[in-house]
Amino acid sequence: MSSVRRPWLRIFLTGLVLWVASVVVTSWTLNPNLVPTVVLLGSFLVPVTFVAWAYGQGRSPTVTVERMFVAFVVGGVLGVLGASLLESWLVRPSIVMFLLVGLIEEAAKLAALMVVTRHAVKRSIRDGVVLGATVGFGFAAFESAGYAFNALFTSHGLSLGQLVETEVLRGILTPVGHGLWTAIAGGALFAAGGRLTGPVLLAYLGVSVLHALWDSMSAIAIAITLVLTGRPWQFAQLRIGRVPDVTAWQVHVYTVVTWSGFVVISLVALAWLWGTLVRDRRRRQMSSQ
Repeated sequence: MSSVRRPWLRIFLTGLVLWVASVVVTSWTLNPNLVPTVVLLGSFLVPVTFVAWAYGQGRSPTVTVERMFVAFVVGGVLGVLGASLLESWLVRPSIVMFLLVGLIEEAAKLAALMVVTRHAVKRSIRDGVVLGATVGFGFAAFESAGYAFNALFTSHGLSLGQLVETEVLRGILTPVGHGLWTAIAGGALFAAGGRLTGPVLLAYLGVSVLHALWDSMSAIAIAITLVLTGRPWQFAQLRIGRVPDVTAWQVHVYTVVTWSGFVVISLVALAWLWGTLVRDRRRRQMSSQ
């Protein structure tokens, strides 16, 4: 099948070429005016691609181009702004910090989805999944732009390499992050007719926990690595408040545990979303008989 019949692929390839060209020209000319181009192209490329793919998978009278645009831009911005305000008021360094972040950001995205779809007349689970994913990818795009911009600044001056590394890593992880979690919550919301019922709140709490585990995976991996490979002298230094040196083997164990955790969280979320779509398909088949 050619890219003509897969517009999402054409969007991705075109955007990728433009982003690579922007990085090369910026690196060659050292023109700081090109930095926003690199940031925006790199941050929006993968989210926009997946939104285009989702639109092709779930067309219905409810999922229009205009509504998806509003969900991506307005929903994404509302989610980012709401989460930023709540986190500045409520989140402090603590053992439950990552859980609070997960609860706040998933609530902000779910509220944004409710706002941008408040006039939707017909609501199917698939529509909720598509529009929820769109809000989530919009959130991810604006958030990634912020992370990429911050990565540009280092103690040694501006670092284009660090900006590019941040965009590549977040681009790889984007499909199994915000878009996936809000798709699950959106499916539950539309299954309930747009109301905050018990199943919707359970879905919200579930994706918030997945979000919290994702954000805290580095700390979890450190703890697991110390339990599995920790030396007595390392624990002794920790007891007196010092950060111990680590061995090369511990670095490898930490990396494996971290990425294994990301894979497990992603598989759980994907299986959850797949189950939601399968139940929706069965429901529609039964209603058509």
